[in-house]
Amino acid sequence: MEQIPDTVPVGHRLDARARARLGARAAETARRLAGEDIVAVALTWVDVSGITRTKTVPVERLEHAATWGVGMSPVFDVFLLDDSITSGRHIGGPSGDLRLHPDLDRLVTLAALPGWAHAPALRYAQDGSVHPLDTRALLRRETERLASAGWTVKAAFEIEWAVSKGDGDDFVPACRGPAYGMTRVTELAGYLRDLLKALKATGVKVVQLHPEYAAGQYEVSVAAEGPVGAADTAVLVRETIRAVSMGHGLAATFSPKVEADSVGNGAHVHLSLWREDTSENAMAGGDGPCGMTAAGEAFAAGILARLPALLAVGAPSVASYLRLVPSHWAGAFACWGLENREAALRFVTGAEGERSVAANLEVKCVDAAANPYLLLAALLAAGRDGIGAERRLPEPVGVDPAGLPEAERAARGIRPLPASLKEAVAAFEADDVLRDALGEAVTDTVSAVRRGEIDLLDGATPEEVAAVTRWRH
Repeated sequence: MEQIPDTVPVGHRLDARARARLGARAAETARRLAGEDIVAVALTWVDVSGITRTKTVPVERLEHAATWGVGMSPVFDVFLLDDSITSGRHIGGPSGDLRLHPDLDRLVTLAALPGWAHAPALRYAQDGSVHPLDTRALLRRETERLASAGWTVKAAFEIEWAVSKGDGDDFVPACRGPAYGMTRVTELAGYLRDLLKALKATGVKVVQLHPEYAAGQYEVSVAAEGPVGAADTAVLVRETIRAVSMGHGLAATFSPKVEADSVGNGAHVHLSLWREDTSENAMAGGDGPCGMTAAGEAFAAGILARLPALLAVGAPSVASYLRLVPSHWAGAFACWGLENREAALRFVTGAEGERSVAANLEVKCVDAAANPYLLLAALLAAGRDGIGAERRLPEPVGVDPAGLPEAERAARGIRPLPASLKEAVAAFEADDVLRDALGEAVTDTVSAVRRGEIDLLDGATPEEVAAVTRWRH
């Protein structure tokens, strides 16, 4: 019998045979879940404002959900961070419907939420075509575009969050030991132990966990994987952190600016480019800067060239620009450097002896208000354009760019990144490469949501912006 793929290729419709295959597999999965005392499956997607939304089905309805989907209004794509609704040329208003289908390949039980399972949602129109605002499908498409040229990418997000012991809207740090200090591990050892156990039980490969700079702040790094899997894992890690925190009577925030007078949470992205036919890392073993191959350099240079526009998807909130300031390790200047934590692009070689597998590019100027699928899709598109154009990197920057004379920065082409969301949106709207890659519907909707949030917080003080944003992501 001819096999029907469990995941429908990007651009293809869900037909009767594909639906039957998905339904049969979901029925088998539901029986297994019921035997594990799982009662519900949360189908999640991330909206344009970066908030993870969900619809949930009882486990006995999983087969129907996989076959026919779960109804959802398209208007969620134009929700702002406060749940008010704007509109764009492609999305807006109460009319219409689309269908959420669980990706059974990524369905996992949630160790931090006993009785629950999680599956990223695939979004289709009622006729079975992929919905144009499905950013997960968009990322799959960008991954396939790179693959058609012989390349694959490994990606991973660093997740930063801050933990509060307050039960109100204010932030009260749950630990107060020194930055990066062992004291902070000791203060919340039970919480961190349960978090690591929950992540492991959920299938997440943790590389390291450590206290961060701000009071109550931690960071967890996970293993690199394919771009779609990396974005799925980023969502899963954040929701696991949130659940474990609540189980300990704490509250977790991933906001780019928790308090106006403190450093914020980033969500740095690590990327490496690999040849599909040889499985060789293009970020190492070459004759280019810091050992990059020509393709690896071009990929990095493509991202560097588009950083101002990329911020509209990678630093997408008004609060993002309270975090993205010079001399705070946020990467506020469009430059790159070897292990330079003040450069927007930090090149990481890894220890001598493992560089062939460890070398990668870290994008530091982005944060957790971003939709991880949309962000990775845009980064891959920028890198792919760099490869096609055979771009080259400028000279690396080995110091804090803010400490250089302005004339020297100008001579070296070191530009400050946009200082506001409004500036980033203007750069995004003028970028033909990203518009072509993301499509008109995504581009217009991103602009509409960004401008809606700019208007929402117009005239707000930094303290007010931080307060409005604090518990939304």
